[in-house]
Amino acid sequence: MVESQALQAKDILYRDDDLMVVNKPAGVPVHGSRILEGRPVTLYSMAREACGRMVHAVHRLDRPVSGAMVLAFDKETLAELGRSFEQRLVSKRYLAVVRGWLPEQGSIDHPLCPPRDDRGEKSEPRPARTRYERIAVVEVPVAVPPYPASRYSLVALYPETGRRHQLRRHMKHVSHHLLGDTTYGRGEHNRVFREHFDCSRLLLHSECVAFRHPRTGKNMAVHAGLDEEFQSIVDVFGWADETGLHAGCPEPGKPM
Repeated sequence: MVESQALQAKDILYRDDDLMVVNKPAGVPVHGSRILEGRPVTLYSMAREACGRMVHAVHRLDRPVSGAMVLAFDKETLAELGRSFEQRLVSKRYLAVVRGWLPEQGSIDHPLCPPRDDRGEKSEPRPARTRYERIAVVEVPVAVPPYPASRYSLVALYPETGRRHQLRRHMKHVSHHLLGDTTYGRGEHNRVFREHFDCSRLLLHSECVAFRHPRTGKNMAVHAGLDEEFQSIVDVFGWADETGLHAGCPEPGKPM
């Protein structure tokens, strides 16, 4: 549960008259819903409290995911940025911890079905692509049967499409489940992180978002630092000095 209903100054990564980029805390929903009745703290409410203005989410970040998120102050900016996302002119880079040792680099081209509609009907799969780079690996002396030790990778993920839960589902598809993922992950590995490393959050963080400013035309790349819980995992595994940790996004509109 988030204690403060306003974003801290350090979590406002960029702000001008048109938009702001914030470092969304893990566990905070972007906006309310029927499922979240009685939970007044949302990113919308925190941002409004911090800046005194109405905000509009330009893209999605799941509730358990942290990191850079773009909010527009008006409908015109929202529409312009929305078109950039639709045309794949926005670059995003995520940091994640996954089970196993992922190959050094590669891509996942695996279509995903959208959620079932209100009538419970299943739609056809839609193209979904994710590029990945392995940053570092570790082996810890904690047995997860049938293996006597556990292996994990710190990875950078670059979604080339924007399907719901794409990164989480793609990593499950290649059997390198995200740590802390209670929907698509592996419970025995989540338990290792809770019991041995005091970490229960989903280890998926939007580290960078790059886009062209809709009014000025300036190319922007905004970075979001890790929270204490994610950073503690990076530190305990000796990954803090890895050169790929803060590599940043490709230039917006350029192929990744």
